[in-house]
Amino acid sequence: MASGSWLSIPKGSHFSLANIPFGIISTPPSVAKHAAVAIGDHVLDLHEFASHQGFAELQDFPPDHLATFSQPTLNDFAALGQDAHARVRRYLQEIFAQESAFPGLLKDNNEVQRASLFRNDEVELHLPMKIGGYTDFFAGKNHAYNCGCIFRDPAKALQPNYLQLPVAYNSRASSVVPSGTHIHRPLGQFLSTPGAVESSFGPCRRLDIELELGALLCKGNKLGEPINVNEAESNIFGFVLLNDWSARDIQAWEAVPLGPFNAKTFATSISPWIVLKGALEPFHAVGILNETKLHPYLREVRKNNVYDIKLEVELKTSDGETAILSRTNGSNLVYSFAQMIAHHTIGGCPLEVGDLIGSGTISGLEPGTLGSFLEASEGGKRSFDVSSTSQRTFLEDGDCVTIRGWCGEDDSNTVGFGECSGTILPALKPSWLET
Repeated sequence: MASGSWLSIPKGSHFSLANIPFGIISTPPSVAKHAAVAIGDHVLDLHEFASHQGFAELQDFPPDHLATFSQPTLNDFAALGQDAHARVRRYLQEIFAQESAFPGLLKDNNEVQRASLFRNDEVELHLPMKIGGYTDFFAGKNHAYNCGCIFRDPAKALQPNYLQLPVAYNSRASSVVPSGTHIHRPLGQFLSTPGAVESSFGPCRRLDIELELGALLCKGNKLGEPINVNEAESNIFGFVLLNDWSARDIQAWEAVPLGPFNAKTFATSISPWIVLKGALEPFHAVGILNETKLHPYLREVRKNNVYDIKLEVELKTSDGETAILSRTNGSNLVYSFAQMIAHHTIGGCPLEVGDLIGSGTISGLEPGTLGSFLEASEGGKRSFDVSSTSQRTFLEDGDCVTIRGWCGEDDSNTVGFGECSGTILPALKPSWLET
């Protein structure tokens, strides 16, 4: 599509005319949360735009559909389905096009611009959807292999089930937070030394990140009715960057036999702008080859079933030093989101609008492509350089981690996610707690 817009969009902006991601904002005139889209360095408040007849030329979009833009979450808009999402996105692309067919609705209408168009530094971003369920998968084969080599014989790095089904666990939706939310170091039990037989209690000593992608759903299924893997993509509203903060020492102690609990439930950060599934269609890619013969319910016809998304992780220390810790790609997955959804529902589990599906940590195989400190430090055995004067094994208080992701080579048509960031604060210690 043409990249030209009457609105100035900086070269390389994640939010080009080719993107149009959706989010939830509040603005200086109103603390109420509304739907919005990002475009360059600006956001369009869809509630205000609709109130000023901005959607007058969008055919067959009734008032009850327009009302979804006035809701404090995107759940109702998402539930309208992918056809409605695509129609609204195309319409807004036409609104912002240099030769817009409807210039009187925004381009040449100063009143509507004042009411609905804001610079992104003027608005507050919020969690875009009410997330009722959050499931974190383990589809990054390289991460699984790297971690297996740390904890086991490299010849048995992958568990026997790994290439036969998408491994996952049900995580905690209530602690999913938008980018920019500070993260307190969690308290918990851990073994203070490798040979200890009794646990210690205190602030996590091995705080980590997990570089992931997240899919938010626009459609669910009924209890007992699995979703066909070749139809599962129709359940996806869009995608976000995701950092599943992890307390490695707490996890090591608590995970046997039922898996991680407090080590994962304290916080998960997501980027606030949801990139619609339709915006990522040009960037489909082939993932990591799985030569295992899968059961029929996981046999996806589509082979280019993941996405070519460039990913990077930046660390900024409390002293202001910055370093890029990792550069990798979203195609480093051995299972697609469609396969994750199919497996999630094969036993009859009902998914719902707003549910979040995490990909699992996305890593390459070489230093500089790893999606966690656990891998970069070889399980805490070595430190790695952040700068000439700073090293890290795991996260320290005051560290700020920022994940970025984008698609495309044309800096006029970049489809990006913006940022997913969080700063580590010291553990909270209630006055009643004896340590």
